[in-house]
Amino acid sequence: MKRILLPAGGAILATGMLAAGLAGTANANPDWAFDTMAKDAPSAVAVANFWLEVNDKTNRLAQATPYTWETKATPTMSVGGGYTPDGKPGTVAPIGEEKKTAAKIKNINLPKTIGKVFFVDADKNLKWCSGTSIQSKYRNLVSTAGHCVYDEGKNASVADNWVFVPAYYQGKTPYGIFVGKTAYTHYDFSVFEDKDKDYAFVTVYNGVQIGGGNGREVTRKEFTEYTGSGTKIVQDKPITAAEYDEGIKKYGVDGPYKTVALDDKVESIGKPANVTNANVHDYTTAKGKDGVKLVGSEVTKSAYDAAKDGLENGNKYLGLSDTNPVPVSLEEYNALKAKKANGEFPGELAEVKQGDNVIGWTKQQFYVKKWIKATAQAKYWLEVYYIVDGFIKDTGALGDNVGGQGFTWNQKTGQTVFAFGYPADAHPDGNKAYTGVTPKWTYGKTSGKVYVSAADKVEEHVGLKSSFTPGADGGPWLVKYSNAKRLGYVNGVTSLFGDQDKNNRYDLITSPYFDGETAAIYNKAAAVWSGSIVKK
Repeated sequence: MKRILLPAGGAILATGMLAAGLAGTANANPDWAFDTMAKDAPSAVAVANFWLEVNDKTNRLAQATPYTWETKATPTMSVGGGYTPDGKPGTVAPIGEEKKTAAKIKNINLPKTIGKVFFVDADKNLKWCSGTSIQSKYRNLVSTAGHCVYDEGKNASVADNWVFVPAYYQGKTPYGIFVGKTAYTHYDFSVFEDKDKDYAFVTVYNGVQIGGGNGREVTRKEFTEYTGSGTKIVQDKPITAAEYDEGIKKYGVDGPYKTVALDDKVESIGKPANVTNANVHDYTTAKGKDGVKLVGSEVTKSAYDAAKDGLENGNKYLGLSDTNPVPVSLEEYNALKAKKANGEFPGELAEVKQGDNVIGWTKQQFYVKKWIKATAQAKYWLEVYYIVDGFIKDTGALGDNVGGQGFTWNQKTGQTVFAFGYPADAHPDGNKAYTGVTPKWTYGKTSGKVYVSAADKVEEHVGLKSSFTPGADGGPWLVKYSNAKRLGYVNGVTSLFGDQDKNNRYDLITSPYFDGETAAIYNKAAAVWSGSIVKK
């Protein structure tokens, strides 16, 4: 999805980044950035269904693979100076321990708060990281790594279809699936790719358990006319161009609603120099000409009216646009009206009246020119309609289900810390020590010195000796961990993996140092409400 950052003066700085919260004075850079994930209850239900839909005998949760971070084999990290906290130490107690002290550690039991973060990455692959439930005002917050919500290397979101599943095991969701609402990261991570700020706090909706797949599939007519208390869901199922053409021939405009749009990842290129009004139609075919083709990018009426005539990118595309109202059926009108309410249809809709009576419905769609490579593929899909009626159950707030770890910052290094996560990837030499099926733990004292890696844009990471492999990234580092209560204080998250003795085996994990800036972002996220996605 696209993001635009505005500095204090209001001019556009960059695109493709997390939206910034302009905190502090007018001249100061904002400390935090945020990204809206599932914007409302219907969107969140669709995300939950996306992951729980059974495909090839398993759901998509079981089909996901560990997220591969940017630098596969991290070079040996050098050691720099010590840490300088930016303020006084601070602590937020775990859920249920607000007025208690933690017990001494005796043995190691895995906390219920640990789970997997699932998402669709920038390349449309099903991926996961590690994470944990953490204390917050509404008991709805997840702590993970920044690169588990935003791919700073590709300047792209990995927040699509983002969910958290505590106590995850082989496709099972014992406490429900918790859909992400808003992700908060540090401004420097989202804008400057600063891995010293590689952490994120994500608010999640109440958990849901969904039975019976996606509910019951219905026709478009049944869908538009349904007035019950169930949840109405539209899912886009990819189809081929041939299937799209066949459907149009078979059903026409009154059949199952099919549509086509360019994939958002298709980028514009410059208009070929030899294009003229006389030969422009040669470039509008599916194959294009000379490796280039002309397509339309749908815009609002106001954007279309503001566009110029001509053949350049962004100029009006008269051949595709419906500058005059086009009659549509009531079913299509209602379907497009629902899309428009969700921001998915930029065109115009209108009722045709005769006196006080509605006698018809119309639509208008507007396009501007977009030159792309001929190899770029248009994306076709079939809309399938479901009504979830009696199939979905609210499991309550995340913290009410599994509790939540405490949070602490500006702490001295050299403390004993327990790191948890789902390591899965092989070591650089190919040895696969972990499966990623169940959570694991590792512990030791953190480094008193900083770890530096120019390749990873790291200047002051905290280090912990460990054989953890990728898949564990995003997992919490807990200080003062109580085995009896399975609670501690999040004081870091696994960010990178290092090979210090150069034997092609990971022997180091690192985390950003949690300071006052981390606390400010945590406090921002910890005060945000999310609520239920199930109609009461």
